[in-house]
Amino acid sequence: MANMNRVFLMGNLTREPRLKQTNAGNSVAELGVAINDNYKNRDGELVESACFVDIDVWGRQAESCAEYLDKGSPVMIDGKLKFDSWENDEGQRRSKIRVHAFRVQFLGRPRKKAEAEDGGSEVARSAAEAEPVEAEMPF
Repeated sequence: MANMNRVFLMGNLTREPRLKQTNAGNSVAELGVAINDNYKNRDGELVESACFVDIDVWGRQAESCAEYLDKGSPVMIDGKLKFDSWENDEGQRRSKIRVHAFRVQFLGRPRKKAEAEDGGSEVARSAAEAEPVEAEMPF
């Protein structure tokens, strides 16, 4: 039997992108996206709900997301589901499904961060100052 793991999402960022660096120097950005769902129930009342999804973006694309996206920015994500599991400080097993983005399409007008005084972009400074993470690129 063939398998397929592909996700397409369209929504708005719930927070500023969080840019980090791996120990190997790879950039990774964590995005939160809200996907709104509006429908009418049996009584004809409008029901509004939202699905909140965590997204991982890697490489230069992660740096672009940190540079050009804000909270509320509309995006379209093309990616795959990824299952993470860990043990918390109390020894309890935790798990979460995230999306590993292959591509992030900016749907709104992207903002531009001001150029740094030294001529480099703020995202380059952010990437250099980002906290290191243990995980390596998952592919």
